[in-house]
Amino acid sequence: MALWDDIKFQFRTGNVLMQLIYVNGGIFLAMMVLRVLFYLTGSIDSYNTITYYLTIPASPKLLLFRPWTIITHMFIHDGFLHILFNMVWLYFGGSLFLNFHDSKKLLSTYVLGGLTGALFFILAMNLFPVFSASAPYAMAEGASAAVLAIMVAVATTAPNYIVRLVLLGPIKLKYIAIVSVLLDVLLIPQGNAGGHFGHLGGALFGFVFASQLKRGTDLTVDFLKPIFWLRDKIPTRRKRIKVVHSKPKSRYEYNEDKASKQEQIDAILDKIKRSGYDSLSKKEKEILFQASKEI
Repeated sequence: MALWDDIKFQFRTGNVLMQLIYVNGGIFLAMMVLRVLFYLTGSIDSYNTITYYLTIPASPKLLLFRPWTIITHMFIHDGFLHILFNMVWLYFGGSLFLNFHDSKKLLSTYVLGGLTGALFFILAMNLFPVFSASAPYAMAEGASAAVLAIMVAVATTAPNYIVRLVLLGPIKLKYIAIVSVLLDVLLIPQGNAGGHFGHLGGALFGFVFASQLKRGTDLTVDFLKPIFWLRDKIPTRRKRIKVVHSKPKSRYEYNEDKASKQEQIDAILDKIKRSGYDSLSKKEKEILFQASKEI
């Protein structure tokens, strides 16, 4: 349970970027466990049915009966390399994004980029004659459109920002974004055409979002308001407060307690420097977490 407690602690205290990565990774792991279980019980078709109802269809008629897939599809991945590439790309682009924008904009760009990618996927599969035979059965999944929206958004915000890539050395963000978009365009005839159109939709949203933001218009400003409004309306179970009457502390006792707590925190920070965060006990992590809330 120590590992699970550690995961919950890091998810609770992490930023939106890490939470997105945890959610994607957790869903992928859960789906893989289900796949193994259904395979061993000889009912792999049941697993295929589950993924069928989580991925977004290109058919507008099917989408009417599966509207939730406009969200669920961007958290479903069909293989380890698929999610690995997307999460590495998300961490890279998301970390840069947070240097210029806040976490709410990151989450909004992720979701809205994924939605725009889904729209492009559906439109392309139904408008271009070459896809007429496959459109009724085509489905899309993955966070690629959402991730590319974030990458293009930060490249549009700071096009000349230089990053150092392994083997390539220093390179400007605008060139990374341009190459990514060009690859999706050029690879359309090579397979997964619907997916590439979805990526381009995400990229377009990222570009429009950052361009409009430079002009003073935030396309994401009102997007999360209903979500936070609903969150605030959900009743939470409050613990009964036990009132204990005690003698107020003197200034000397207060300063002594404060110094003792600071010594604890300093010792924990020294331990992190020596052995890393993972070397902390559960109690030490809780002390550090409580101290961070008091800052």
